[in-house]
Amino acid sequence: MSRLNYQTAAFLTSAPTLAQCPPDTGVEVAFAGRSNAGKSSAINALTGQKALARTSKTPGRTQLINFFTLQNESDQRLVDLPGYGYAKVPEAVKQEWQHHLADYLHRRTSLQGLMLIMDVRHPLSEFDQMMLGWADDRDMPVHILLTKADKLKSGAAKQALQQVRDRLREWEDLVSLQLFSALKRQGIDQARQQLDEWLHDRVPSCSEPSQ
Repeated sequence: MSRLNYQTAAFLTSAPTLAQCPPDTGVEVAFAGRSNAGKSSAINALTGQKALARTSKTPGRTQLINFFTLQNESDQRLVDLPGYGYAKVPEAVKQEWQHHLADYLHRRTSLQGLMLIMDVRHPLSEFDQMMLGWADDRDMPVHILLTKADKLKSGAAKQALQQVRDRLREWEDLVSLQLFSALKRQGIDQARQQLDEWLHDRVPSCSEPSQ
């Protein structure tokens, strides 16, 4: 299997709802994470770009589903889902985000896998468990990036990794995980290998019945 060049990632479009997303063809991998978990930094590190995914000093500000193409091929995409958790917005707005996230995860047929971003120091938040539940409902594979691993000493980081693995044992057929640090560029190759596996798959177009 040839390796994809993630440095070719380029912004395609943003969409507030599933109905306004690009055509549901080809393959894509979505990135999701609680606000302040380091999702934008992870996307930028994996693509070797400084500002492909916008980071904000106000966590949760991004309320759109953002699509990026790879290698000038519109049928291979990375998707940045809205952050959730710390945002200082009305509860009704948070509920609306949650609705659109669920809609996308349940109905998007080109979605091949979910990269779930968790701060290694605060893993398996309520949001993380909600995302895992949605993925489980659809039998969707999930790869967890335990970010900010540089904030812990090596032994403590490995212990945190094992603790999360133990807590997710019931999902071990769907879930894989690793340590990751955008700052220290730790775990980038491993994460890219997982992306390669998912993005080299091919799925039916939205006009064909999904399984």
